[in-house]
Amino acid sequence: MDEIITKRNDLLAERVIKGLESRNMTGYYAGTREEALKIALSLIPEGGSVAMGGCMSARDIGLTDELKSGRYDFIDRGVLDKREALLKSYDADVFISSANAMTDDGILVNIDGNSNRVSAIAQGPKKVVFIVSMNKVCCDLDVAMKRARNVAAPINAQRFGLDTPCASTGKCMDCKSPDTICCQFLITRYSRHKDRIHVILVNDVLGY
Repeated sequence: MDEIITKRNDLLAERVIKGLESRNMTGYYAGTREEALKIALSLIPEGGSVAMGGCMSARDIGLTDELKSGRYDFIDRGVLDKREALLKSYDADVFISSANAMTDDGILVNIDGNSNRVSAIAQGPKKVVFIVSMNKVCCDLDVAMKRARNVAAPINAQRFGLDTPCASTGKCMDCKSPDTICCQFLITRYSRHKDRIHVILVNDVLGY
């Protein structure tokens, strides 16, 4: 990655981590995908139950393959009944997610269609580990919401082949389409439970 961008991300990460700490959350900074994977695995006990939303960032750093290695009790939504996977996820030791956007003072923003991801982030699993690339960090909540709705949501709608205006226009039209994935908005500004939410910032471009 460009040296200037890396320097900027290093400084920005310091600010974000301080913001997370003020919100009773724990932040980490990984200079590479490999470092991010190492940090993530250090937060997941071998043999522990692990669930995951549709987290492309976890795939990008190699975490998804590690979770399927047999060393963990991975709750695989791809092979389980949807309802069964949902209920098991709420009781997981660790839930893996990314964020659609976050602010530079530590507020996390997520949008969900079926709400399995945002509901597990809010309550249930003993620990939540976010993997967030630095390109998702925004200057304030308004910009973070705009990124979630106008960058992440259209790309995901296209990825799933959904019939929404944003899938064709590439920007949010504030639709009420039956296929909309903007059903639930979760803003995580504070964690009442210390050591529950962990955010790994990655000096890279991951997911959407």
